[in-house]
Amino acid sequence: MAVNPADELTEMAQEELNAACALTWPELKRITPWGDSFEGFAPSGRTVEVERRYLWAHDPAGAIVVEVEVRDPATRTGVEARALLHAPG
Repeated sequence: MAVNPADELTEMAQEELNAACALTWPELKRITPWGDSFEGFAPSGRTVEVERRYLWAHDPAGAIVVEVEVRDPATRTGVEARALLHAPG
């Protein structure tokens, strides 16, 4: 069964976002603002670029925006997933 390339990027972005959001609030605060990128492999075996960004939100103040982008440089396509995290309490 063939994998739809766009669906594959979307799934990867969501999985990476879930991992990025799994940090505790103190860990998130310690690394924000920060970002990194790395080369990875999609389930189909193609090479993709993955970028994570942790940014302070402007609205609401004090929240953290977590963004993940998965790009396929060969096809010049990409998908982004985003979450807004609030301080506990």
